[in-house]
Amino acid sequence: MKILLKWLLSAAALLLVAYLYSGVQVESFTSALIAALVIGLFNAVLRPVLVVLTLPVTIVTVGLFLFVINALMFWAAAGVLGGFHVAGFGAALLGSLIYSVLGLLIESALGGLFLQK
Repeated sequence: MKILLKWLLSAAALLLVAYLYSGVQVESFTSALIAALVIGLFNAVLRPVLVVLTLPVTIVTVGLFLFVINALMFWAAAGVLGGFHVAGFGAALLGSLIYSVLGLLIESALGGLFLQK
């Protein structure tokens, strides 16, 4: 139940990112659902590999390179999907930052909600 609710709220967060920032465009809620799923899959499968491969750069930049990895995951999802568009790497960077903040809010709200059983 928590995963399904997180997926729906992540899709809504993606729509909010598109509303707040013109560099990110989402055509419909269905496109947002698919994009949230693809971003989640990329973050679960590709991101750990990239983090390990770029560990020296991440250490040198004191962790700031992780923002670049997040932006690449966001941009890659837009490149794979049709109803989700990002206007370039800068737009992916800012869009992924907004999306990450909203994801943290969703995660903390769901953690509090499902903790009270």
